Amino acid sequence: MAILEQVNGTAVQRRPAEYVPRRSWRTRLIGRPLQTADAPHQTVGRFIGLAVFASDALSSTAYATQEILVVLAAAGAAAMAAVVPISAAIVALLAVVTLSYVQTIHAYPDGGGAYVVARDNLGELPARAAGAALITDYILTAAVSLSSGVAQLASAFPVLFPYRVHLAVAMVATVMVLNLRGVRESGRAFAVPTYFFVVSMAIMVGAGLFRYLTGSLGTVPDPPATEALDGLRALTPFMILHAFANGTSALTGVEAISNGVTAFKEPRARNAGITLIWMSSILGSLFLGISFLARHAQAVPSEYETVISQLGRTVFGGPGIPYLCVIAATTVILIMATNTSFAGFPRLSALMAKDGLLPRQLTYRGSRLVYSRGIIALAVIASLLIIGFDASVSGLIPLYAIGVFFSFTLSQAGMARRWWKVGRLQPGREVKERGSTLRAAAGWKLRMAINGIGAICTAVVTAVFAVTKFTEGAWIVLVLIPALAVLLRGIHNHYIRLAAGLSLRDFAEPPPEKRHRVILPISAVHQGTLAALRYAQILSEDVTAVHVSTDPEEAEKVRRQWEQWGKGVRLVILESPYRLFLEPLLQYIDEIAAQRQPNETITIVVPQFVPRRWIYNLLHTQTAMLLRLALLFKPGIVITDVPYQVE
Repeated sequence: MAILEQVNGTAVQRRPAEYVPRRSWRTRLIGRPLQTADAPHQTVGRFIGLAVFASDALSSTAYATQEILVVLAAAGAAAMAAVVPISAAIVALLAVVTLSYVQTIHAYPDGGGAYVVARDNLGELPARAAGAALITDYILTAAVSLSSGVAQLASAFPVLFPYRVHLAVAMVATVMVLNLRGVRESGRAFAVPTYFFVVSMAIMVGAGLFRYLTGSLGTVPDPPATEALDGLRALTPFMILHAFANGTSALTGVEAISNGVTAFKEPRARNAGITLIWMSSILGSLFLGISFLARHAQAVPSEYETVISQLGRTVFGGPGIPYLCVIAATTVILIMATNTSFAGFPRLSALMAKDGLLPRQLTYRGSRLVYSRGIIALAVIASLLIIGFDASVSGLIPLYAIGVFFSFTLSQAGMARRWWKVGRLQPGREVKERGSTLRAAAGWKLRMAINGIGAICTAVVTAVFAVTKFTEGAWIVLVLIPALAVLLRGIHNHYIRLAAGLSLRDFAEPPPEKRHRVILPISAVHQGTLAALRYAQILSEDVTAVHVSTDPEEAEKVRRQWEQWGKGVRLVILESPYRLFLEPLLQYIDEIAAQRQPNETITIVVPQFVPRRWIYNLLHTQTAMLLRLALLFKPGIVITDVPYQVE
């Protein structure tokens, strides 16, 4: 029902659009379109939220221990004992980071994580750096998780090893489609494999600890071959730091829940905070258990068989059904771990795009109320990374955790400063910021201390990772993050200039146009040309048809036909001895524009015939399209297409 309003003398009619999207291959693939009003019903609870946002962090237990052993193996079997204390130190760091992010979730219930915290408390430059680090992290998370999942699959079925890149890219496409179906629906799809993984790993770790306590654990039977080392090296503090840096990959994904708070049901901050605590508890327990068993079962790092596969064979006595369940669960969770990126990256990119740091298109919500363009962009970039690094986990890991811990550091430093600002407020006073509201609160010193300790710890880990992994590829990220930050600033500056150029502030209405000149480029005289001519004569009586001649006989034919069908409109024939079309025409238009009188409008009417079937466009040169694109950048000129549909 239409509603007619009068606002300051202007008639405004409001009417609902009655169009209902039709069923198509897209609706069959990603589901029926949802209305905007359905958005509150697409949120998730803690149970589904754990599957959506925690799969990345939980899946890191599948490779974090192995990455520690990769470094320690260079110092011999005796050095492998260090895997347990290193893992314990990482779990302690996990506890600090978790407490810090719980505070972030409650302080910023609208989400945004490190980017919003840095923006509101540290300034635009740290915010851009945090955004660049998180973007890098999400992309690498997708690539590493899927590459690791394929590695698990190849461990159980070596025949698949040569096809790991193809499998990984196919899995990216699968996860992309699932996420395009919506948060709630994709969460349900991911819940079963996520909890299957948690249960399977808990059974393996529990059975392994039982066998260790009863003295029946033993060592890995038929351990896989490892790469030959040029002599064993001593276990140095640098090597321990290197192994610690590798193992901190277990903390990747911890920040995802703070970025996606808005995906949770109300009270969303409480639900998100509890989900984060659940995730960290499960992650810490499994990680410590796997490292402990790997130490006593003498598992070895290998590209041909993962540590999880070795532990499964050892604990369950061979590649039976329990072993295959562990491998299947691990493979699926590593694939599903990519969902953390697909859930977090589109939300972060939409938030940054809204602030003018990324293309505005990323703020668009698709038919299923998800940021579909961000999802597709992530899938494409992750696939390119997988192809470029040949789906190698060890090749991608050095690029992985620097962005994670750099964003951790900025987030915790920003939160510490936020509590400092809270401590300066008078009781009862509120200060509204872009991402949250500051209110005087008791206990701000303790909270500031927690976040301050978190910032110091993660800053140290960032430095350790940068130094120990520098020559292995970490330098790429150290260059990439600042480069991305510069790119974000360039995009932001463009939007600022665009807004200034479009602003109505101090805008004076120009005098009305008194003269209208129309130029009609023609390549031949046919029904499409005459349709464009009729439209041009509606616009103005001053119409000039222009033909660029590359063939004298063809030009003469055009002249004769124009005399018959041109309705007396003047025709200009531009001789082009070099057989060029666009350049002479553009030069002629420039000459006319240079002679333009005050208050005169020049319109280029471009005739374009359109075949009924789009595939037939490939049979034509599309001169009209090329001409329109060339004229688009001519200032002070209006371009109008006149399509003419033909068979």
